Amino acid sequence: MTIVTKTHAAQMVTQKGKQFKFDAIECMIRFLEDKQDLIENSNLLITNYRKPGVMTDAKSASYTISEQITSPMGANLTGFDSLEEAKSIINDGSAQFYDWNGIFKKLN
Repeated sequence: MTIVTKTHAAQMVTQKGKQFKFDAIECMIRFLEDKQDLIENSNLLITNYRKPGVMTDAKSASYTISEQITSPMGANLTGFDSLEEAKSIINDGSAQFYDWNGIFKKLN
């Protein structure tokens, strides 16, 4: 997949080094829906919104769904290094904040 927006990209790298690139975090999450072995045995990375091009561990990142920041595939899902960082940027009262398990359940 071609990465259009660096601020929302995601990537999975398997144990064998095969790379899967996603234009949006929600695409990676939906791809992993029934693939527990890949979730456990792959390196899952997302872009930190504040640092385009810098990847962070998807399982320790924080996520927000907010109309304040649109994502390429329309879920308005954005990733950050921490919850504090997300809340410092998103000041939308209707924003929803998640950890990895929460956003995975929300989208699947």
